[in-house]
Amino acid sequence: MAIESDKLRERLDRATAHLDPPYAVVDLTAFDANSAALADRAAGKPVRLASKSVRSRELINRALARPGWRGVMAFTLPEAIWLVRAGVSDDVLVAYPSVNRAALAELAADPALAAAITLMIDGTGQLDLIDDVRAPGQRAELRLCLDLDASWRPMRGRVHVGVRRSPVHSARAAAALAATVAGRPGFRLVGLMSYEAQIAGLGDAPPGQTLLAGAIRLAQRGSYRELLARRGAAVAAVREHADLEFVNGGGTGSVAATSADPAVTEVTAGSGLYGPTLFDAYRAWRPTPAAFFACAVVRRPTPELATVLGGGWIASGPAADSRLPRPWLPAGLKLVGSEGAGEVQTPLSGAAAATLQVGDRVWFRHAKAGELCERVNELHLVEGDAVVATVPTYRGEGQAFL
Repeated sequence: MAIESDKLRERLDRATAHLDPPYAVVDLTAFDANSAALADRAAGKPVRLASKSVRSRELINRALARPGWRGVMAFTLPEAIWLVRAGVSDDVLVAYPSVNRAALAELAADPALAAAITLMIDGTGQLDLIDDVRAPGQRAELRLCLDLDASWRPMRGRVHVGVRRSPVHSARAAAALAATVAGRPGFRLVGLMSYEAQIAGLGDAPPGQTLLAGAIRLAQRGSYRELLARRGAAVAAVREHADLEFVNGGGTGSVAATSADPAVTEVTAGSGLYGPTLFDAYRAWRPTPAAFFACAVVRRPTPELATVLGGGWIASGPAADSRLPRPWLPAGLKLVGSEGAGEVQTPLSGAAAATLQVGDRVWFRHAKAGELCERVNELHLVEGDAVVATVPTYRGEGQAFL
């Protein structure tokens, strides 16, 4: 493992010797291998690409060009409109409800956009807001997807396992909303989505935490069995009111399990293309790390410490160590507990720190995937020991959607 780490470090250092840190790279060999692995795990069902986990049009296009990938799951409506107008995809599902009036007005006024973009809903309030922006008779028919909450609520709801998303949790509630949509002009329900975050986004092998790992696995097994039955019932109930084109589920951490659900017609993935550190804690499949960022050593406070400029690229989620970037290369570095990853400086300890000189690079991995791209304007694409292309991120194209 140490030999492989040394070779990776040498290769990345050689490829980017002409660059001044901080900068970010994507190893295309690892990216493509992860893309193929995710498609294989989907077992023939198409994989919809979660754009928030990539945030670079060039790399979104690269993944979509590979077998098994089809369509985009965007995180905002303005992003979806931008992707369609840019020719990235003519099948974009917006993962969250939108109340952006300007974007809704643009969508409603353009039949081509309305045919390519599907909006997410989980209640009638979103329908009312859309109608307020532009009345049904004055707009193109809008495609809708119903968000079925996938959280597990055992003990008669006294325990909540998963994220808090849609208020639509039961098959009965899904059918009621589907019936409402069917009775309102200007809308067409074409899809149903349920994201099992407690399975797809929660590693079942946290290092050094045997008891917690056992509890997570037990909860995931119970949640999966419950969702399998409830999602199937909800899909059947909704189909009585709508001709569904797709049923979407899952994420990188649950592609194989979700695709095995007969009610699901497609799965979503994105983070697994970059392989951030949060997915190091999964047993079933761990992506090959493909995205890295480099910071330069600028000082040596003591013979045992090396300090890099910047590095505090913290991930969203609960404020915990799991959201910190991880110094990855050279192997054997760790953050200093009293400072962590800082905005302008990050001191590093560990055996490897004593070997670093001023000007050396330290390679980090981000805790999450696409959020790395909010820190840089471009990604340097590496093959072997050379940068073969440099492509803009969303930020580099002047796009900030959240």
